[in-house]
Amino acid sequence: MPKEKTHTASAALAELQEVIDTLIGPNGCPWDKEQTPTSLCDYLAEETFELIEGIRANDTHEAMEEMGDVLFLLLFMATLYNRDKAFSLEESLRYSAAKMIRRHPHVFGDKQIEDINQLWDTWESIKREENKNKEKQGVFDSLPKGLPPLLRAYRINSKAARNKFTWESDEAVEAKLREEWDEWQQAMAQGDEAASEQEFGDYLFTLVELGRRKGIKANAAIDFANQKFLNRFTAMEELAEKRGQNISDMDLDQMNALWDEIKD
Repeated sequence: MPKEKTHTASAALAELQEVIDTLIGPNGCPWDKEQTPTSLCDYLAEETFELIEGIRANDTHEAMEEMGDVLFLLLFMATLYNRDKAFSLEESLRYSAAKMIRRHPHVFGDKQIEDINQLWDTWESIKREENKNKEKQGVFDSLPKGLPPLLRAYRINSKAARNKFTWESDEAVEAKLREEWDEWQQAMAQGDEAASEQEFGDYLFTLVELGRRKGIKANAAIDFANQKFLNRFTAMEELAEKRGQNISDMDLDQMNALWDEIKD
């Protein structure tokens, strides 16, 4: 990166740090002065989802704005940790840089990587080496418990695959998917609500793995599907309004006709 851009970003971070220092200073904002890293977690999650929404909508201005909000909260948290002498932002950044260098020996070292599978094997091997002196951890212990369920399912399947615990082929996953579908249908036919929910979950979990193998991330895919539906329904409402109609007064056939018109 050109030096002038680096300096510009550093100056902007310094300005943001000055804002935070003022907010929590003696003459700052009463609300900001009461905050802790824990109390800011929900705001961080909210702003992160807003950033994701802007990125997926290909709205560069929204992404720019929300990225600033996320960075503000991260810097705010780092400032609070530093004030309590827990750790500094510099320590956190240097720790992360060292970790990334260590986990990419094919980039920063002389290790040769033949394919993506070998890359993941190397990554997991290095992580195990890093944790060998820590309290014993399972393969999935590092997964955040607060991940959205579809994203969590994707990460579980991904980690299982990296540890060689997965189906041998896509065809085997497809066969398992058909099996889970049949078990779900059977549970519903029996009127067993608890079993129906569990079997539906098994079907979704297996479908997430099939998507992963095809390069599809289920959480992003369902997000796009949600937005596509909302966009089309909004267009239906607007078209109905132009024609002096109201969606709530239409029957299903009329709404389906509008839906098909919007799709075309």
